[in-house]
Amino acid sequence: MLTFIPTPLGNLQDITYRAVTELSKATLLLCEDTRVTRRLLTLLHERGVLERPPEAEYLSFNEHNGPRRLEEIGARLADEPVLYLSDAGMPVISDPGQLLVAYCQERGIDYDVLPGPTAVTTAYAASGFESGKFLFYGFLPHKGRERREALERLMAQPWDTVLYEAPHRLEKLLEEIAGRDPERELFAAKELSKQHQRYYRAPAAKLLERLRSENAFRGEWVVVLAGSAGERPALFAEDILAEELPPKVKAKLLARLTGESVKSWYARIVDSR
Repeated sequence: MLTFIPTPLGNLQDITYRAVTELSKATLLLCEDTRVTRRLLTLLHERGVLERPPEAEYLSFNEHNGPRRLEEIGARLADEPVLYLSDAGMPVISDPGQLLVAYCQERGIDYDVLPGPTAVTTAYAASGFESGKFLFYGFLPHKGRERREALERLMAQPWDTVLYEAPHRLEKLLEEIAGRDPERELFAAKELSKQHQRYYRAPAAKLLERLRSENAFRGEWVVVLAGSAGERPALFAEDILAEELPPKVKAKLLARLTGESVKSWYARIVDSR
């Protein structure tokens, strides 16, 4: 059976009893990074949490080698106590463990996901935002039109959004948000559960100014973007079709709304005239 093991975000005391029990029984450990996992288990042993590091086989499993690795060890998932561990926090969420879940579902293999530390809900709970409704988006596209359009969509949503961001791009993210809406409320959590954990809450422009003055961009970050104050009515394909617009313009708008190709929409619009 395959079991997904949550690992501490930073503080080793956040490992769960169930995770320790499963680790003691494992014969195969699939790791996002075997070096990170070995170091974690060594530290847990040194702190007296684990009686000894698991006497198991360690194999890397990531987005690059996942399909090939499944060809090698797929048959073992049903017959052995196999564990998957990401580098930190809950596995599968924005994580190559998704490949393993899909593999098990397609083949009827039993699997289990243990509850545990996750940056998403930890940051949102710490934000103090009152709506209680949020979208987890993860990482924005790195650059270009795709990034710009994704951020514009998120900033127009009525619900709060949880984003991950690398330290070298955090300043850019805050600049982008402040440039669109300097008063948009943000919460930023740095180094969750670690020694230098910090919480910041402020309008985008002020938060950017503060982090620049403190030179505080290094570290792992979770950013919570408050939802738009004015909820927009839902837009449907019928609304666009009813507008007096050129067919090509309609086709492009409908493609962006539905995910269907521009060519397909254009043909349907022309045929309906």
